[in-house]
Amino acid sequence: MRSVLIAAGLGLILSILLTPLAIRAFRRQGLGQEIRDDGPESHLSKKGTPTMGGTVIVGATVVGYLAAHLAFAGQDSWGFSASGLLLLFLMVGMGTVGFLDDYLKIRHRRSLGLNKTAKLVGQLVVGVTFAVLAINFGNDDGITPASTSISYVRDIAPLAIGPILFVVFAYLFIAGFSNAVNLTDGLDGLAAGSSAMVFASYLIISFWQFTHDCAREAIDGCYVVRDPLDVTLIAAAGMGACLGFLWWNTSPARIFMGDTGSLALGGVISGLAIVTRTELLLVVLGGLFVAVTLSVVIQVAFFRATRRRVFRMAPLHHHFELAGWTENTVIVRFWLVTGMAVAFGLGLFYADWLSFAGL
Repeated sequence: MRSVLIAAGLGLILSILLTPLAIRAFRRQGLGQEIRDDGPESHLSKKGTPTMGGTVIVGATVVGYLAAHLAFAGQDSWGFSASGLLLLFLMVGMGTVGFLDDYLKIRHRRSLGLNKTAKLVGQLVVGVTFAVLAINFGNDDGITPASTSISYVRDIAPLAIGPILFVVFAYLFIAGFSNAVNLTDGLDGLAAGSSAMVFASYLIISFWQFTHDCAREAIDGCYVVRDPLDVTLIAAAGMGACLGFLWWNTSPARIFMGDTGSLALGGVISGLAIVTRTELLLVVLGGLFVAVTLSVVIQVAFFRATRRRVFRMAPLHHHFELAGWTENTVIVRFWLVTGMAVAFGLGLFYADWLSFAGL
């Protein structure tokens, strides 16, 4: 438990202390956000706000995870795991794709960076590499970081899809959620606050799996997962880093996470779902991200079919802004939605355990 506190605490402290330094450095370099011309007019005043703050989130998460290990180095059965390192790879890899996108936006002074093809190729390379590696590196019991079955709270045996289809599914899943968080990152603190709550849910889920791991004790309701405690450290460090960044990113934001942060967060959150065997449960836990993405899909599809719009503007949070809600009202209410989704998702997770335990 102490290692979890170290990961969360250091992620929080580093993010709070390093973000102001990043703000000053990015301002000196002229790394300011470009604002889309067709967005809400109230957002035009945010032009020039330092961006690429996601570098701090990624860095604080990595250091928090590493420090938790170094603090207990040399202890028996304690070391870096395949699951933990793969999650870091996914976060850093997606963050790198986002960094390139942010850099091109700033360099060319436009609201669009990488073109769609280049962005998808970057996500393809990172996502497929993660998926292929995740179904290898079995431990002494033959358990790999990921399984080739679709999962809800546990693997769904009838939905065993095999390694090739799993790699395809994992790529689509990772790309989908990384882009979903990216779409949600349109208001000050919205993506950071929502991601922190999802990280908190995975901290609880993975630690519960650790204390009920079939490798420790084969009891009713135990979980067949690899490295649950190490996964907990990633979730704890990510939660702390998001909360620390939120201190400076909340309205009015002094810095934006940019695609560097949003793609990295979406990537590692989807990775947490894969290694904890809770892929379909993430649809509930990350319900806000799903709703925001669906609003864009519905808007585009309906407009192409009828030349009319369902929402005043997509993504969904801009619709409510144009409906007269203040930015802070939208943010807080969307945070509440995320909180309720996380609570409901954790309830489903616990209900599953109760059913297996016969309680």
